[in-house]
Amino acid sequence: MNGREVSNTEAVDHIRGRFPLREYCLVRDWIWVDLELTQPELAALKKTNRQPALLYAHTVIFDSSRRFDVGDFVRTSPLHEFHDDFLFCTFHTVYVMLGNGIRKKASLETVGRIF
Repeated sequence: MNGREVSNTEAVDHIRGRFPLREYCLVRDWIWVDLELTQPELAALKKTNRQPALLYAHTVIFDSSRRFDVGDFVRTSPLHEFHDDFLFCTFHTVYVMLGNGIRKKASLETVGRIF
């Protein structure tokens, strides 16, 4: 799966132009996880305007809110919106998917085992 191959500065400029007030996190070595959900689980997500996907990134490049250090990993909450083919938006943060990654399916049980 393709992300965007841009410099960190270009990524920040793009995110600030698109979402000037949102927190953001630049990530690399990422995995887009399509969640395998039951119908009740899927209905619960839809009620909260979220989609059955999350992002797991092996490498945090920069986090604007300083929750993560450079080099940390991150597992997001479920997807709210996806923009510009590389901006994975949760309710609170825009994750900037730098470089290429992979896309996989997983159950909630499997995702819950990822630290």
